[in-house]
Amino acid sequence: MKKYWFLLVCLIALLCTACSNDSSDEKKSEYLVVYSGEIKTLNYLKTSETNEFAVAANLVDGLIEYDKYGVVQPGLAKEWTSNEDATVWTFKLRDDVKWVTHDGKEYADLVAQDFVDGLNYVLDAKNESSTVWSATVVKNGEAFYNGDMTDFSKVGIKATDKHTVEYTLEAPTPYFLSMLNYVCFFPVNGEFLVEKGEKFGTTREDFLYNGAYILDKFEPQNERVLVKNDTYWDQENVLIDRIRYKYNKEAATVAPELFLRGEVDSASIPTSIIDEWFNDDKKKSQVRQTQNNFYTYFYALNFDPQFDAEYEPENWKIAVNNKDFRKSLYHALDRVSAMLTVEPYNPQDMLSNTVTPRNFVDVAGVDYTLLAPLEPITSSDSFNKDLALEFKEKAKATLEGKATFPVKVLMPYNSGSPDWANRTQVIEQQIEKLLGADYVDIIVEAGPSTGFLSEVRRPGKFALLEANWGPDYADPSTYTEPFSVDGTYNKPELAEGYKEANGKTTYQNLIDEAKATIDTAERYDLFARAESFLIEEAFVIPYAVGGSGYVASKLNPFEAQYSPFGVTSEKFKGQQVLDKPMSNDEFKEALAKWEQERAEALVNATK
Repeated sequence: MKKYWFLLVCLIALLCTACSNDSSDEKKSEYLVVYSGEIKTLNYLKTSETNEFAVAANLVDGLIEYDKYGVVQPGLAKEWTSNEDATVWTFKLRDDVKWVTHDGKEYADLVAQDFVDGLNYVLDAKNESSTVWSATVVKNGEAFYNGDMTDFSKVGIKATDKHTVEYTLEAPTPYFLSMLNYVCFFPVNGEFLVEKGEKFGTTREDFLYNGAYILDKFEPQNERVLVKNDTYWDQENVLIDRIRYKYNKEAATVAPELFLRGEVDSASIPTSIIDEWFNDDKKKSQVRQTQNNFYTYFYALNFDPQFDAEYEPENWKIAVNNKDFRKSLYHALDRVSAMLTVEPYNPQDMLSNTVTPRNFVDVAGVDYTLLAPLEPITSSDSFNKDLALEFKEKAKATLEGKATFPVKVLMPYNSGSPDWANRTQVIEQQIEKLLGADYVDIIVEAGPSTGFLSEVRRPGKFALLEANWGPDYADPSTYTEPFSVDGTYNKPELAEGYKEANGKTTYQNLIDEAKATIDTAERYDLFARAESFLIEEAFVIPYAVGGSGYVASKLNPFEAQYSPFGVTSEKFKGQQVLDKPMSNDEFKEALAKWEQERAEALVNATK
């Protein structure tokens, strides 16, 4: 009998242990989403694609970070100083930060040399870093990148001791601190980097972690899982234990239904079904607006077309080099109609007449977009039927015998975005109706959901394209630079008739003059002149700011770290999974409270 009693006690003990383990697992905080756009690399020193560095931002920390109001906070650097003209910056590192492998084993301590090795990689031209242009702010960085200098020790970064890193810059850069929120200034363990070579960042095993999370699974087109890093220096502020991304090529379409079934914790709600959600009492309580951000959206006109002959790239090149033709498109685009595909209730609130969004930076309380050169553009609507038709007639007259009408206008879109697909259809019909199908033939073409940036935009396989840009630091140059000669966009420097005596374009000379100016008021005025020139010449058609649309989500956006630039907004640190999603009324109330608190926090930060 004692034998059976002993067995019974053991069985009960095992069951209790099992129950205890189950209970522990249930308490684990998990956040689950579906996605369709796959990442191709974890190499944060190389990529500039948002969905790629968004993952890396949770795996690797930088020198600084931001709190939920956008006030800079210590990150891997516990303190810092700069000299009077902001050309030399010194950072003291924490001494408790570890690099760990994919299985959580300690690999090495974080040291100052890791930042030197990271910048060395970015500035080495053979590595083809997409963010190198930002890193050339460091002294001799551009010379090293161009091969004019081969001794990296002469580049303006050095480890003065094990836990101190010093940057020397090409010119006074008072906004340098904000630049450190971007991936090109992140550290890397040099020994590990050499060991892995070209394999670095290709798998979770070929990667080192010092951030809030470790990549537990990385199975492209299946699943990726982030788990809390048990060695992280700031563990108490990592409130979500596990983040799961499940691949689904129809993610944008199926996510709303998956959310209603409790299978995912967040889903964008497309415009096509938003009325249905707001008219259903149960669904209405689960959907809210998204918070506007500082991504700027615009339509880029390509001056270096590389698309197939069937779309007549040479004819497009002739047309796009005619200012009247560009202005006819500029004034023909009805941005409100286009924005209705995302924001059906208040589309005007999302529009932006300038490349640089409102409320980004100011001079003595005057918003940058309201400075004299930009104010007329900011205060008017580019859509104007009469002007569009007037420029159409001018273009037809000046292009007679040179271009063939209708001009084929190839306008691809990312097939992973239903709203984008709808928007291209709206724009095609709206512009052709206004300007006439005998003038332009807008050709809508579905592009890939994965690799759209590298397969379509960067190779120039478009005539007209919706594009976007996010700021990397707190200065107007972050928005004007992408269109410069070293930028990544539509090559306006190739437009005919804009070269000046020094061999540079008018726009480039305006940019160079602004960048060389230290006085903030004068500097901002010069950048405003450059941006207004870019827009007035219709090299680009400003469209909207980011963050528009609606979402059902169990995350509170006002708990997240906040910054208009860099990778901060991609971090899960500080956030927690709510028991139920936030309604739109709750969102508006929380937004008003947050905006008031943020204004106070920013004032206090300058004292």
